[in-house]
Amino acid sequence: MNDASDPLVAKKRLTGTALRVATVVPLIPIIVWMMFAGPHWLWRVFILSAIAIGGYELMAMKVPSSRTMRAWGSASSVLFACSILLIPSVSAMYGVVLIIVLGAMVWSLLQEDPLRDASVRVGWLLGTPVYVGGTLSAVSLVRDFDPTGAWVLLAMTLAWGSDTAAYFFGRKFGTTKLSPRISPKKTLEGSGAGLAASVIGAMIMSFFLPGLGVVDGIALGILAGAAGQAGDLFVSVLKRSSGVKDSGGILPGHGGILDRVDALAFTAPATWAYGHFIAGL
Repeated sequence: MNDASDPLVAKKRLTGTALRVATVVPLIPIIVWMMFAGPHWLWRVFILSAIAIGGYELMAMKVPSSRTMRAWGSASSVLFACSILLIPSVSAMYGVVLIIVLGAMVWSLLQEDPLRDASVRVGWLLGTPVYVGGTLSAVSLVRDFDPTGAWVLLAMTLAWGSDTAAYFFGRKFGTTKLSPRISPKKTLEGSGAGLAASVIGAMIMSFFLPGLGVVDGIALGILAGAAGQAGDLFVSVLKRSSGVKDSGGILPGHGGILDRVDALAFTAPATWAYGHFIAGL
């Protein structure tokens, strides 16, 4: 029997869609205001809060046995982000790295889990702040580019425009699996459509951003779009290897923070790198 004809399944799907919309819609005007018109410190706090939650989610997936270790993963992610955002100097970042390494050493000695799992714990204690804190810091950094907030919108367009196009085009026309071992529903056709959406989005944004030319927008769309799709697959690897469907449940109908920013965590650094090193912003 076709599941689509089952009224219970249809109702469940409708409820899921309504839940996703109800969760996101009230947040959109608040985030847009913070992005374009809110005070500088408020956007920093918003991003650092997302980093704290994302760090906790990742540690909960990979080292679920210890709540205190999850808390350390969250705190170290924020600490690493602060070294980038608040005190951007080599000495400050080096000090933070030493703290993170020392913390990983201490936790590896104190944790009572089987010794065979120690290398995994240490790996994620070191990797979580770099991945979560390091990449998502760029979402805060690009807000400082002129005009305020526009480069954040560009990074979001590259990430979520690609994700949306890949989903709908792949669902309708996709036949060739992109990576069935990691994400069985993703297709090459959807991936191509997502990459095209990133390029088109960057080209449109180039008309409103003085530091972004059309040709450069095409290049950024390709590079950042590909990076965003790789980030999406990366989080899928983390979740599948952990045996979980979502990274968390803080956003009803959407999952966790990492579920929503998997692509943005890679498109934002690419956008920042272009703006800083090439556009000179």
